[in-house]
Amino acid sequence: MNEGSYGINTKCVQAGYRPGNGEPRQIPIIQSTTFKYDTSEDMGRLFDLEASGYFYSRLQNPTCDLVAAKIAELEGGTAGMLTSSGQAANFFALFNICETGSHIVASSTIYGGTFNLISVTMAKMGIEATFVSPDATEEELDAAFRDNTRAMFGETIANPALTVLDIEKFARVAHRHGVPLIVDNTFPTPVNCRPIEWGADIVTHSTTKYMDGHGSAVGGAIVDSGHFDWMAHADKYPGLCTPDESYHGIVYAEKFGQGGAFITKCVSQLMRDFGCVQSPQSAFYLNLGLESLHVRMPRHVENAQAVAEFLQKQPQVAYVNYSGLPGNKYYEIAQKYMPAGGCGVVSFELKGGRPAAEAFMKALRLAAIETHVADARTCCLNPATSTHRQMNEEQLIKAGVPAGLIRISCGLEDKEDLIADLAQALRAIDHA
Repeated sequence: MNEGSYGINTKCVQAGYRPGNGEPRQIPIIQSTTFKYDTSEDMGRLFDLEASGYFYSRLQNPTCDLVAAKIAELEGGTAGMLTSSGQAANFFALFNICETGSHIVASSTIYGGTFNLISVTMAKMGIEATFVSPDATEEELDAAFRDNTRAMFGETIANPALTVLDIEKFARVAHRHGVPLIVDNTFPTPVNCRPIEWGADIVTHSTTKYMDGHGSAVGGAIVDSGHFDWMAHADKYPGLCTPDESYHGIVYAEKFGQGGAFITKCVSQLMRDFGCVQSPQSAFYLNLGLESLHVRMPRHVENAQAVAEFLQKQPQVAYVNYSGLPGNKYYEIAQKYMPAGGCGVVSFELKGGRPAAEAFMKALRLAAIETHVADARTCCLNPATSTHRQMNEEQLIKAGVPAGLIRISCGLEDKEDLIADLAQALRAIDHA
């Protein structure tokens, strides 16, 4: 049986690392900053990108590369790399093909940290952005593009808005304008959605979330589909299609081909210069999480579905936002891209606003109050009193996070226990 034809469950356990006779069964932790060579010529070939290997862990490390290879197999890509965080992954994925004077089209409902990265930090680098509604028509998306647009970006399931991206539509528009679609697939993971199969060109992850699964290691990942033809759009991507003088004039798209150019440049240039590398120890923890990802994701979805259905019936709740609910705005599109379910994150608004939210949060016993999501343990957050604390009531409403909004990330506990905890916290509102 061809290894590429293995199912997603088998890939979670087996992909990326094939130990030889007498070699460690588990991915080894290569906890070394540097690597020894017999001759300067051997090392020189590495610096010229003429040979594969390792010379300094700020760029690459064997442990990290083995885990990245597993994630690339899970997503159906041709190459992958790990980064120090999901933010680093998104920055690298965009900056690898953008420069001063470039323009990005991005969904407006993406994670706030990524929104700030694109709208504030990258703007300081001279890279502009236009934010579009994930629900925009193709004509509206077309209107956002410029001659200098170099990438389109969105999240499969947005954090914390929980909007669902129409990947095929966004990919169609991006390709019509000769640019790649980059999709952050953190929430569904490749177990529940593989954006490359729907036309995405680059996939990113915050591996800190479901992939890690136990809140032990911060990290990120980038996977290249190998589908985007950089040379066909050479005028837009000189970094990939013209000589890189810092590597003796190598043209990445020519030397490493359509399936290897993007990641090779990203490692050789951006990781070299920014050093946002994931540690071997963190990569080891990540792989332990990946080995059970296919078992954990269905439980996260099952618990979230049960919690969402329970909350929908409660008198204290104004509305529930979860794409698994038949009445949800994104239900049909979620069924298309994620028929097995999306993720374990649910958001809902309490009718009593800020006082109700404060009483509810104080009464929680099982669900922990954390800024984290997508963990084995259930965690809960009221943005108005934490991440969006500096906003007044009017600003909160404009931002789509009213004072009574609660985000709950359903873990792996018994769903009956989760519902019981929410029920007693809701009762506490009535007695506050």
